[in-house]
Amino acid sequence: MKRFILIIYVALVVVLAVATFVEQARGTAFVGELVYGSVWFCALWGVLAALTLIVCIRMRLWRRVPLLLLHGSFLVILGGAFLTYVWGEQGYVHLEEGKATDRFMESDSGELLPLPFSLRLDSFRVQCYPGTDAPEDYISYVRLSDSSGGEQTATVSMNRILTHRGYRFYQSSYDPDGRGSWLSVNHDPWGIGVTYAGYALLGLSMLGVLFSRGEEFRRLLRHPLLRKGGFLTVLLLVGTMTVQAQGRKLPVLKQRQADSLAAVQVIYHDRVVPFNTLARDFVLKLTGRPTYKGLTPERIVGGWLLHPEVWKDEPMIRIKSADLRHRLGVKGDFARLSDLFDGQTYRLQAYWDASKEKTGPLSPLEKAIVETDEKVGLILMLQNGTLIQPLPADGSVASLPEAKVRAELLYNRIPFSQLLFMFNLTMGLLAFGLLLFKGTKRTVPAGRTFRWVERALTGALWVALLFHAFGYALRWYIGGRIPLSNGYETMQFLALATLLLSVLFRRRFPFTLPFGFLLSGFALLVSYLGQMNPQITPLMPVLVSPWLSSHVSLIMMSYALFAFMMLNGVLALCLRREALRLMLLSRLLLYPATFFLGAGIFLGAIWANVSWGHYWTWDPKEVWALITFMVYGVAFHARSLRRFRRPVFFHVYMIAAFLTVLMTYFGVNYVLGGMHSYAG
Repeated sequence: MKRFILIIYVALVVVLAVATFVEQARGTAFVGELVYGSVWFCALWGVLAALTLIVCIRMRLWRRVPLLLLHGSFLVILGGAFLTYVWGEQGYVHLEEGKATDRFMESDSGELLPLPFSLRLDSFRVQCYPGTDAPEDYISYVRLSDSSGGEQTATVSMNRILTHRGYRFYQSSYDPDGRGSWLSVNHDPWGIGVTYAGYALLGLSMLGVLFSRGEEFRRLLRHPLLRKGGFLTVLLLVGTMTVQAQGRKLPVLKQRQADSLAAVQVIYHDRVVPFNTLARDFVLKLTGRPTYKGLTPERIVGGWLLHPEVWKDEPMIRIKSADLRHRLGVKGDFARLSDLFDGQTYRLQAYWDASKEKTGPLSPLEKAIVETDEKVGLILMLQNGTLIQPLPADGSVASLPEAKVRAELLYNRIPFSQLLFMFNLTMGLLAFGLLLFKGTKRTVPAGRTFRWVERALTGALWVALLFHAFGYALRWYIGGRIPLSNGYETMQFLALATLLLSVLFRRRFPFTLPFGFLLSGFALLVSYLGQMNPQITPLMPVLVSPWLSSHVSLIMMSYALFAFMMLNGVLALCLRREALRLMLLSRLLLYPATFFLGAGIFLGAIWANVSWGHYWTWDPKEVWALITFMVYGVAFHARSLRRFRRPVFFHVYMIAAFLTVLMTYFGVNYVLGGMHSYAG
C-alpha cells in the first residue's frame, strides 16, 4: 500500500512538471484538454485520495486529531475540485451598450447556454490614475432583469464581482470603442463552497499541528540537541567604494541649476514624481548605472536637451550583446547615438522590422535589438518633448506633499540594494568560511575576542535589517502601496524576511547568522543584476486587491525558510558530526515553511476566484507552487519513509527540493511564462 501511494504521488508530480513544459511548446488549450481536463488525470487524483483515506483509517488517525484534520482537508479540497469539474460552468458573455442578452458562451464547448435572467450594459468606462493614461480600474454598469419583471442595476469591476442567482460575473475585457464589455461567467453551485470549507479546515489543522503538544513540532522545540548553544560566527568587514574617472568635458547644466530641478514635479510612469526620478531612470536605462562620469542625472538630461549635437557622440548607450556590437562596428560595451544612424537612416530599422514579423520567441540578438531600440526611443522622446510631462496648470492633477518629495529624493540617492548585497554577501561568505573552519575544531575557542566578534556580528545583522527595512518602508511610503507587485519588489521582501528570520533565530541558533547574510545578499544581487523593474509604478487593476500582500508575503516567507533549510543541508554535509542536530533544526523549520506555502497558495486561489472567477487555472506558477508543496510534504512522513530519519539523506533531499523553489520563482518567470510571470 505504502509503495503504491508513493508511486501515484510521484507520478502526479512528474505529470504536473512535464505538463508545464508541454504547455510552453504546444499551448494552454492542448494541455487543458489532454492533461488537466482529462479523465485519466482526474482518476490519478481520485486514486490518491482513496488510498489516503484508507491509510488514515488503518493508522487510526482519529487518535491524532490535528493530523486527521490536515489530511481530511486535502480530501475536502479535492472533493470540491471534483464538484467544480463535473457541475461547474465557465464562460463569457459579451455585452453591448443598450442591448440585453440572456445567453453566455461556455469556455470548453463554445456552446451558448441560457441564463435565468437577462443582462444589459448601460455604460462602460476605464478609470485611470489621476492625470495619467494608466488604467486603475475597468467598470461595467449593468442592468439585470428577471422573468418575474424585477429589475436592478449593478456594477462589475476588477476585484468587484456581481453575484446573482448562483451566477458570478467578473470584468474580463472590453471593446476597443468602449461601447462593449466582456464578462467572465462562473456558475459553480457546489464546488466553491466545498473547496472553501477545505481551505478553512486546512488552516485550522495547520494551527493544530503547530500547537498540539503531542505532535512533532512541539517535541522538536523541546529536543535537548536544539536547546544547546550553537556555533559562533564571524568578523565585520568594511567595504570600499570606487569613484568613476572623468572623461572628456561635456556640456551640462550647472550644479546649482540641476539641484533646483531635482524636486520639480512631473508625470512619469503614470504617477507624479520629482524630476530626479525621471532623470535617474533615463541614465540608468541608457548606461546601466544611476550616474555617468560623476555627473548627476539632472545635469546629464539637461545636457541632452540643450546640446544633443555633442551628446550624440558620447558612448553611453550600453549594448550587452557582443553580436550586435560586432554588427554595428562598436568597440567596447557602449555605443554612441551616432553609431546607430547612417545620416537619416536608422541602422536598427531592418533588424526591427524582421523581428516584428517573427511569430516565435525572439533570439538573443533580436532581444538585444529591441532593448537597444528602447534606449534610442527614450532619447528621441526626450528630444521631441514627450518624455517630460509637467503637471497641468489647471490643477487637475494633485501635486505631491513636500515630505513625499523629500522621501523619494532620499530613496533615489541611496543605493540600498547595491550597498546591502555587497555588504551582506561579503560578510556571509567570510562567516560561512569561518563557520566551516571552526566546525572542524574539536574544542571551541573562547575568550573576549570571540565574544566581541559575536556582538559585532549581531550588531551588523541588526544594522543590515534596519537599513533594509528603512529602504523598504521608503518605497512603501513613496508608492502608497505594499511593495509586492513585481519581481524586484518580491526579491526585496524575500531579503527582508530572511534578515528578520536570522535575527529571530540568532539567540537559539547563532549559526543562522551567515545564512541570513548570504540569502538576503543573493536575493538583492539577483534583483540588482536582473534589473527587475526597480521603478515604482501604479498597480495593475487586477493587483489592486487586499489579497495581494497576504498571498505574496506568505509565499516569500516560505521561500526564505526553504532557503535556510537548503543552506543548513550544505553545512551538514560539510560538518557530518553536526548533521543530526542540523536535521532536527530543518525538520523544525519544515513545518512553518510548508504551512506558509500552503496558506499562500490557497489564499492566492481565493484571490483568483474573487478576481476572475477561477480558484485554480493550472497556470504554470500555480502548478509549480503545488509541486513544491507536494515535494516538501513528503519529508513529513519519516515514520513510514524511514530514509528521512537518516540525516545525510534528509539534508540531500532538502538541497534537491530547493530546486523546485527556484523553478517556481525563476523558471516560471523567465522560461515558462503565464499569468503570474509579472510577479515572481
